[in-house]
Amino acid sequence: MAGEPDIAAILPPEKRVHPIDAQIAFVAAGQHGVVGLWQLVALGLSPRSVRDRVAGGRLHRIHRGVFAVGHRKLSRLGWWMASALSGGPGSVLSHRPAGAAWQLRDWSGRHAITVPGWRRSRDGIDVHCSTLLPDEVTTCDGIPITTVPRTILDLATVLDPHDLLSVVNEAEIRELSDPLTLPDMLERHRGERGTARLRTVLADAGYGVPRRELEERFARLVAGWGLPRPELNAWIEVGGRLFSPDCLWRTQRLIVELHSARFHGTTAAISRDAYRDRRLLLAGWHVIHVTWAQLSSRAEARELEADLRVVLGSSR
Repeated sequence: MAGEPDIAAILPPEKRVHPIDAQIAFVAAGQHGVVGLWQLVALGLSPRSVRDRVAGGRLHRIHRGVFAVGHRKLSRLGWWMASALSGGPGSVLSHRPAGAAWQLRDWSGRHAITVPGWRRSRDGIDVHCSTLLPDEVTTCDGIPITTVPRTILDLATVLDPHDLLSVVNEAEIRELSDPLTLPDMLERHRGERGTARLRTVLADAGYGVPRRELEERFARLVAGWGLPRPELNAWIEVGGRLFSPDCLWRTQRLIVELHSARFHGTTAAISRDAYRDRRLLLAGWHVIHVTWAQLSSRAEARELEADLRVVLGSSR
């Protein structure tokens, strides 16, 4: 308003905010409170100006070339962002911390990034050097990060098969879909680290196997064993509620539920399945869960056959 004093002009010099500091604060606000040295240079700061702001407490060094603005108290997202910025332009969060950011598997150890050029690991950050294609990088909560399929491929280099399958299942449960599928990723990076392990895990789990194919394989095995033929996807009423098991034998009150890749669920899914199985058990039904891996393993299939014969009262 006309006639009002310029507040900035009457403040003592040490209290005045330089326009460039306002720009730094704006950038940091969109990056969980941190900025990279390369971003400060792009804003027009010289190395000496950066040192002066560090000495004055306006910038706080987090990693080499990465600073928190105003204070050092960062959130978990802030630390992830700082790690991503530490590699310079094109650097992204990857591997275990990327899996944690996508909520696939928690991790509280060393951070990891992937950078397009060669760079040593430093400041407690594992640096992986790889030129990622555009559809293998994205952002999550504003943090540059590998996409879910690329993250899973990277995790295949550091996780054992059981934990890797858990990650794949979690991505499926959370419906973290991506235009680039895991089979696409495996084909693109054929022969690289992690691909053989991931390919084996997906094959053993029946990842991508249509439910109809799973049911048909089980039906063929049952027929080959000479067991009574089950009803597929039939409805039964238990306690006033309707259920549609994958396979059932009404006379023997036996139900078989078939599973492909998913072997763990979210809390809600586990609770729902536990409730259903409890209701069926109390109503006199036996429920057996069978996985694609069991159907694909000769030894496990033989054990399954023996167990079904006992419950169905069918001799050879």
